[in-house]
Amino acid sequence: MIEPTMRRRTFLATTAGAAASAYAQPQANAPETETLILRNGRIHTMDAANTIATSAVIHNGRFVSVNGKPNPGNFPARSTRTIDLKGRTVLPGLIEPHVHIVSLGNRPGYHTILENTTSIKEVQAALAARRKDTPDGAAGNQAWITSMGGWHPNQWAEHRHPTLAELDAAVPDRPVLLYERFTGPAVTNTLGKKYFDSIDAGPKPHPDYKPINTSATGAIGPAGFAGGGPSASALYLLRKLQTAADRRRSTIDAMNYSASLGLTSMLDQVLFPTPGPLNPTQILSNLDQYRMYDAWLELHKEGKTTARLQMNFLQNQTDPNLPELKERLRNQFQYFGDDMMMTGSIGEWAAPLGAGAVWKEAQRLVAEAHWHNENAVQNLAGLRQVVEAYEEMNKQYGISDLRWMVHHVPEVNKDLLDRLKAMNCGVEIGAFRWVTSADPKVVAGPPFRTIVDHGITVGIHGDGVHIAPLNPWSHIQYAVTGINSFGDQVNPGQHLTREEAIRLFTRNNAWFMKMEDKIGSIEVGKLGDLVVLDRDYFTIPEKDIHNVRSAMTIVGGKVVHGA
Repeated sequence: MIEPTMRRRTFLATTAGAAASAYAQPQANAPETETLILRNGRIHTMDAANTIATSAVIHNGRFVSVNGKPNPGNFPARSTRTIDLKGRTVLPGLIEPHVHIVSLGNRPGYHTILENTTSIKEVQAALAARRKDTPDGAAGNQAWITSMGGWHPNQWAEHRHPTLAELDAAVPDRPVLLYERFTGPAVTNTLGKKYFDSIDAGPKPHPDYKPINTSATGAIGPAGFAGGGPSASALYLLRKLQTAADRRRSTIDAMNYSASLGLTSMLDQVLFPTPGPLNPTQILSNLDQYRMYDAWLELHKEGKTTARLQMNFLQNQTDPNLPELKERLRNQFQYFGDDMMMTGSIGEWAAPLGAGAVWKEAQRLVAEAHWHNENAVQNLAGLRQVVEAYEEMNKQYGISDLRWMVHHVPEVNKDLLDRLKAMNCGVEIGAFRWVTSADPKVVAGPPFRTIVDHGITVGIHGDGVHIAPLNPWSHIQYAVTGINSFGDQVNPGQHLTREEAIRLFTRNNAWFMKMEDKIGSIEVGKLGDLVVLDRDYFTIPEKDIHNVRSAMTIVGGKVVHGA
């Protein structure tokens, strides 16, 4: 990453050699003279004709044959491997254009995936399994079993947090901390409470340990920390224990989980950058925007990354002078890197949407620099504000070739969609708030059917892993069914077909990474990314879609998950 105080001329003068060695030569991720032949599958290519092929060949990291008669002799290689798919369903690698995967790699402790659990019993089983997989005798940060973000109590049958006793039963010999979404509340077990109680008050923050209301009938506990300051202090104390080795391990875990879901490419949207030392007021999404990538960069240099990563830059200042945004635009490069890891552009936003004139000036600066730009909107008024500003920037600077876009869009109308389409802007539909609804009576949305039928460039995203699952199959299930975490139909008339939903998560989403010529479909010349599913997504009952997993994930012709 390029520090904001470093001028472009200095960067070019001092790093030309490093850039040449890091990006010009073949990366370890890109296999050389290797051929992978896949036979006897139902390969949904997601090409323009929606072809279903039976075979594909990947040579030197790219598809060289689809639905042909593969002959290894046609592709001389150092090594050739043939895989009999035995009729399994195959899709292009899934693409997530709005995610916070880098943050997942920065979670303290041994982060446990709870986003797919449906009851306290399943939570206990997941925590116990995670404990079993951790080294014995570990100390400090490594001793903690954690789960932070991506889940919500409403997804569990009990609609509450686990109690201290329930956490003790699951993990009796390690401290535990479960932290909900951005700001808590958080719950812990007996060993966790013992650790927090050992921290002296005064110069060190001491979380305010209290029983929290974990059911409709009152407190079952004591359980942990109220949301806000107490939870943030507990998080801070665990983050202080983290080492670079911990972050590297967590980043590998994040990539492995992504591969198990069939996610092969992701656009990371950062969140609330806070450079400098840790402090006890920072919530889960606060990270140093210049150091949060260290582990991923290190693994990429070693050729050990297993997912394609693109990184946007969120600027959250309301200072009218917008100093960070100006330095970013002056010193950073857009889309700099290789096919496994590269910079993106401005997103999730250039300034908070509610910052008035400051937000407007941020849009102008991005347009003037001729950068790609993204904005998250939460309602129709926010969408109208964005559309009007985009139109003004288009008249002044011309943005129609920059692919500006909006995401989340819980509400739309035809007029605003027409105006966005006229500027070649795109829309990413977010399903996240309905997958684990905080409110069982949440209003219908988002309008999948309306947006897809309109004809504007459209994709779909989950916004994992703070407030929603990373699991794309949970979001796909909601898009197809309209049923929320309480089992209620909240989106009548706006459902997508299964083919439409998967096309959005593959071919369509590639556009939002400016990689539609490289990923998103299984076609000759494109990068060899695909997922072999463990069940047939197109025929299983709708209620089981969220359980789909990868039997094998391939990135650039390399098997990164499965046998």
